[in-house]
Amino acid sequence: MPRRRHTQRDNGAHTVTLLNTARRAAGGRTGANHLSVDLYKQPLHPVGVHAFDVLGDPVRRRILELLADGEQTSGAVCGLIQAEFGISQPAVSQHLRVLREAGFTSVRAEGPRRLYAVDAAPLREVDTWLEQFRGLWEQRLDALGTELARGRRERRRKNAGTDTDSGGKEQ
Repeated sequence: MPRRRHTQRDNGAHTVTLLNTARRAAGGRTGANHLSVDLYKQPLHPVGVHAFDVLGDPVRRRILELLADGEQTSGAVCGLIQAEFGISQPAVSQHLRVLREAGFTSVRAEGPRRLYAVDAAPLREVDTWLEQFRGLWEQRLDALGTELARGRRERRRKNAGTDTDSGGKEQ
C-alpha cells in the first residue's frame, strides 16, 4: 500500500495531507482515499511570550545565572543543571530551547559543540519595565540603609564608651 505524505507550513500551522491508494480486496477496485487534517500546533513559546513567563521558571533563571559568567557549552550547562535540579538532559535542552526562542540566549556552533551566551536585549526590556516600580523599593532600601548606619553609629558609641569605662577601671 503506497503512502505519500505532504507537509505544508504556514505561520506555525501545519497542514498534513495523507494520500492512501489501496486496492480493495473485495471487487478488485482501486480507490484513492484522501485525508487532509489541519493541525494548529502552536509554537512552544509564541513570539509574544512575556519575559516573566520565561524567567518564572527556576531552572531557566539558574541557566541564565550560569551563562552570566560567560559563554558555556550546552554539555557543561546540562551537567550542572542536571546535578542541581535532578532533571534529564532532554529537559535541560528544552529549557535552553525556550531561552533561545525567547531571545534570552544566543547559540553558536564551534565544531561539534554548541556554545550558549546571554543575550542582554530581553533583560534590558525587563529592566525598563521594572523602572516604573523601582522607586517603590529604592525609598525603602534607602530608609533601611539609614537605619543600619544609625545602628552602627550607636554600637560604635557604646563600644567607645565601654572601652573608656573599662580602661579607667583597669588602672
